[in-house]
Amino acid sequence: MEDKTPTLDDKIKELFGDEPAPEPEPVAEAPKPEAVFEEEPERGEAEAAPQETPEVEAEAPTEAPAEAEAPRDPRLRWFVIHTYSGYENKVKTNLERRTKTMHGKGGEKVAQVLVPTEKEKEIKGGKRREIDRKIYPGYVLVEMVMDDDSWYVVRNTPGVTGFVGSGARPVSLEDQEVKRLLKQIHDETPKYRINFQKGSMVRITSGPFMDFTGQVDDVMVEKEKVRVLVSIFGRSTPVELNFGDVEKV
Repeated sequence: MEDKTPTLDDKIKELFGDEPAPEPEPVAEAPKPEAVFEEEPERGEAEAAPQETPEVEAEAPTEAPAEAEAPRDPRLRWFVIHTYSGYENKVKTNLERRTKTMHGKGGEKVAQVLVPTEKEKEIKGGKRREIDRKIYPGYVLVEMVMDDDSWYVVRNTPGVTGFVGSGARPVSLEDQEVKRLLKQIHDETPKYRINFQKGSMVRITSGPFMDFTGQVDDVMVEKEKVRVLVSIFGRSTPVELNFGDVEKV
């Protein structure tokens, strides 16, 4: 049966509403402890002679226990904001700076700002290089506690055009979608960016068949290999190569 669970792309196309989390109730201040005074001895009484105390060897200082991490606010949710194309990293910088300058006015409720990218290998001009490709151009992820103050901080950041949602009501991402995105973002294994498919004509750039041209017979994405039909002595011979060993003609 086909899985009909909505993804981030579906949410960007079909926007629906979500109720913001309730604000926390104020915590009452603890009463200050009463001062305790010691009674002074009456005048005229003989002072007791000081008693000698045995010397005690100083104990070796013990290491201070490591500070525990602050508990995570259960109201934190991931939201998607739309930006001007090509301004994703600039918006991230602007928003992170703005959360500091507006701390106490909603800025402290913004926990993380992420531009979703993945590592990718590409071949340009016969040279291989690694790049960070934006997974969703024009969109930035924000982890925050949503209320009027934090909404104002994010929405009025230069370069932000709005939240993904229904009207003025932002929509938070599902936990499953967030886990998938974060796994994709934190994957350090670069993937090849290919511009050919079955039927494309390619030229082999390295190995014993260097400078041969042939037709792509199969693209094996998981193995990062391509099978090319090369004419050898008048016969079409399949040759299996790495993505980095061919380029589109």
